[in-house]
Amino acid sequence: MKKLIFTGLLTVSFGASLLAQGLDGFKASSVDAQKSLEQKYLKAVPSDRFKVHLKELTKAPHIAGTPENEAVAQYMRKVMADAGMEVTFYPYDVYLPNDPGESLLQIIGDETITLSQQEGPIEGDEFSTDPRLHKGFNAYSGSGDVTAEVVYVNYGVKADFEKLAEMGVDLTGKVAIARYGGNFRGFKAKFAEQYGAVGLIIFTDPNDSGFKRGVVYPDGPFFNETTIQRGSLLTLDYTGDPLTPFKPALPLDGNKKVKRLDPKDVDFHTIPVSPIGYGAAKEILSRMEGEKAPDSWQGGLDLEYKVTGGESLKVRVKVEQPIDFIRANNVIGQFKGSTNPDEWIILGSHYDAWSFGATDPNSGTAMMLTLAEGVGELIKSGETLGRSILIGHWDAEEQGVIGSTEWVEHFKKELGAKAVTYMNFDGGVSGRNFRVSSAPTLKSLITDASKEVEYPDSSKTVFEVWKGGALAPTIGNLGGGSDHIAFYMHVGVPSLSGGTGGPTAYHSNYDNFNYYSKFVDPSFKMGGTVAKVIGILSLRLANAEVIPYDVQRYATDLLIHFENAEKMVKEMDPSFNRFDQAHEAILILESKASIYQANLDAALMANKLSDKQIEKLNKGLLALEKSWIDPKGMYFGSWYKSLYVSTDPFSGYASWILPGIRYEVETKSTDRLEEWDTRYAKAITDLGNKIEKLNSMLK
Repeated sequence: MKKLIFTGLLTVSFGASLLAQGLDGFKASSVDAQKSLEQKYLKAVPSDRFKVHLKELTKAPHIAGTPENEAVAQYMRKVMADAGMEVTFYPYDVYLPNDPGESLLQIIGDETITLSQQEGPIEGDEFSTDPRLHKGFNAYSGSGDVTAEVVYVNYGVKADFEKLAEMGVDLTGKVAIARYGGNFRGFKAKFAEQYGAVGLIIFTDPNDSGFKRGVVYPDGPFFNETTIQRGSLLTLDYTGDPLTPFKPALPLDGNKKVKRLDPKDVDFHTIPVSPIGYGAAKEILSRMEGEKAPDSWQGGLDLEYKVTGGESLKVRVKVEQPIDFIRANNVIGQFKGSTNPDEWIILGSHYDAWSFGATDPNSGTAMMLTLAEGVGELIKSGETLGRSILIGHWDAEEQGVIGSTEWVEHFKKELGAKAVTYMNFDGGVSGRNFRVSSAPTLKSLITDASKEVEYPDSSKTVFEVWKGGALAPTIGNLGGGSDHIAFYMHVGVPSLSGGTGGPTAYHSNYDNFNYYSKFVDPSFKMGGTVAKVIGILSLRLANAEVIPYDVQRYATDLLIHFENAEKMVKEMDPSFNRFDQAHEAILILESKASIYQANLDAALMANKLSDKQIEKLNKGLLALEKSWIDPKGMYFGSWYKSLYVSTDPFSGYASWILPGIRYEVETKSTDRLEEWDTRYAKAITDLGNKIEKLNSMLK
């Protein structure tokens, strides 16, 4: 039951007779047809096809820029075209490394020990011996050949390097060794270089994903001693192709040239960096003879972790990594809407992988292909969509979220005017635990859609399993790390990322079909289940007469976020009270949003809205999220335009809500707090005024 506030004094609750049978954004006269369509869709989803698609997509390693990755693109094109989608390739020439080049890790002492840089073969796993598999490598490593003493830097987060400085440990001229976790791997390299290290080795500790967590591959899902996490190191103050910030990296051979930066002028890392498994890391850590590490730095290996290795222990890190232009192809299919074709519901996931990519990313790819076939069956049977549904398969994500960013920069103006939502499914079926992070306006929509689908081998719905014993499921805030970044944080398209999760062979050569079929989802039922939930959500977004954003959720979430921000500021500056201007603006926003929602629901229930009113409402709704897009952007990088949310510029993954304020807290500065109070109040007031204008359209 919805509680709808008409004024500050009057509260009205619509009972079951009015709203319980309705759907957000739909006229009462359209609800039965939509629910019938959804039932038809649930029957049309070819759940058995998920396994077929996943097996085909992951039959070969397919890193960006390889013929194998091009074969994946062609397969996706055919499946979507066969489903009835109009399919278009969008090529970009981007500057990136797509192979490790030459690399070597050695312990130099009385004897020279060469350390393993690749996963070992697994009996019964034919994929593990594929000759096309690469060594472990970190894209955008610096090139060099260094031999030096070793310093253990724990997770290599900012606080760890500060701790070492407090302890009097000098990293100048040393090789740092860090464990994965705590931040984006690129920041480990950035901080190591800032503190004077000449090389960096990164390993996954068994405490974080190894025998301390459970049984290791091939008998269990956790990292064995040779498993290596690959990944990009790119840590620029913008996302996408490093040579074309703010502009698309259009093909070099095209008629329209894009001015590219000189690589010498880009702040790439310069020190050589290489990842290893914890078996190889043990060879180094067990030989270290210096000061004992702090207790909280102790990992899961059966040895005492030391901070320094001593003069007798030297490690050689050699990396010669070629970087050049490669062709990245985004593959986009479209079901064109019949009444509002220029309003876009966009689903996406990248398709390039570090190896086979069974969980990351291609479980999401296979799910979206399954969804496309289900929607295609509806359209072939004569059904139509109101808005267009686009499915984007992005290239070159693994090296730095590049393909999707170039497309967003390419179509920034169109997306600002047409994109209703972007929904990301990178590794979207990586287990059996449903989870979602979302913009405020989409949270109730995904919750409601999950109530319509049965969870496999259960008498419960996905919603019931998802929420567990709570009254409602937990929905997170979007951070960094995948293809929603440019849509949400640069352009201001309300975004969502979700699917199912569980233990994975993250970024390793073992992320293959054998691993998936043994440990991720042996039933292969979750792919079809996610396709059903997201299909229902997409169909509702496509067919609702009025875009069904939950505009009231802005104020609800903002009150919580400002309360959290104020606590952090007070810890830094006890004399601080509150962001008065922003609070006043939120209260006004809350009132305006409640009045709008009440009037909209009443108009929809009464079937009173004209086509002209609906057109104006939808145009206004598309502009709401743009209130957060600030031309000046963030002080840590002007490419990040959203005042509401950003990636954490110190970890790369975490979600920073109210990032302008958060940056002041993290840098221990109070100089711009008043400025941010004013800027946030202005954005919130603008949002409220837009909602008030929407309300005037309902009269």
